[in-house]
Amino acid sequence: MAVPKRRKSKSAKGKRRSHDFLVPPALNICPQCKLAVPPHKVCDLVEECGNVQRSKPHNPLAKEKV
Repeated sequence: MAVPKRRKSKSAKGKRRSHDFLVPPALNICPQCKLAVPPHKVCDLVEECGNVQRSKPHNPLAKEKV
């Protein structure tokens, strides 16, 4: 079985792990219902809000309610 000949230094270990961090998800604020929504996704409250992330209304009945 392969075994490392020398121990990895702290700096080499840190350089290797520098890209292992987690990236928070990108979220936009819905201009109508003010909820955080991923970009290019339909708002969770389509029945009440009717907003397709800064685009045309997804639900035509939503305008009639407002």
